Amino acid sequence: MKAIILSAGQGRRLMPLTSNLAKCCLPLHGLSILEWQLSQIKKCDIDEVIVVTGFASEVVDTIVAGVSGLNVRTLHNPMYAHTDNLGTCWEARFEMEEPFVLMNGDTLFEAKVLQRLLSYDNDFLITLATDSKPHFDLDDMKIITDGERLLKVSKQLDISLVSGESIGLMVFKQKGAEAFTDKLEEMMDKADALKLWYLSAIDQLASEGIVGTCPIDGLSWCEVDDAADFAAAGDVVVQWAG
Repeated sequence: MKAIILSAGQGRRLMPLTSNLAKCCLPLHGLSILEWQLSQIKKCDIDEVIVVTGFASEVVDTIVAGVSGLNVRTLHNPMYAHTDNLGTCWEARFEMEEPFVLMNGDTLFEAKVLQRLLSYDNDFLITLATDSKPHFDLDDMKIITDGERLLKVSKQLDISLVSGESIGLMVFKQKGAEAFTDKLEEMMDKADALKLWYLSAIDQLASEGIVGTCPIDGLSWCEVDDAADFAAAGDVVVQWAG
């Protein structure tokens, strides 16, 4: 199984920390965000990791070159400054010709999260790791489900219908990978393609009944969007150090 990490963005909401560093390179207790991700991926049934880079890619390349015990390489997205992550996925589409895991470069998770997702048994071609909580805010990537079937995923959903959130981690079976790359090609032909998130493609595929959810409630994860998230992430990852 291959893992693809989307780490092309600068993370402008974390300026000035990201003035010269991509968000995934920011240090937390002696390791970069990317190294924390890789440390947990090492504990899972993953054969190869591709880190899709963009801003300050040379720093990411240096981090990856120093990784041991895991087959990791980078893939540069030359149009990172002009596109959101739908375009980054499109740049990596030739790496999606077999079953794979896709994750955001700012999603941190303990190994048990990915292990649960990889072992989760359902009939869906694509499965999102999801969590639930009492309240959701505008920045949460919210979901609406029917049982385990995903109906909608978006930041703009009716809160009264929301059943959880996507944590930015998902797995694709072979047919799911084919459906996703076909959808990427279709959407990149649209006039607004460079402004879209890849989860808008997942949202469209959900309407075809091929996307499911895997709850990871109770397991440890966090995302790093802004300074408050970054400070909180330090408290989260230190729990995994042992």
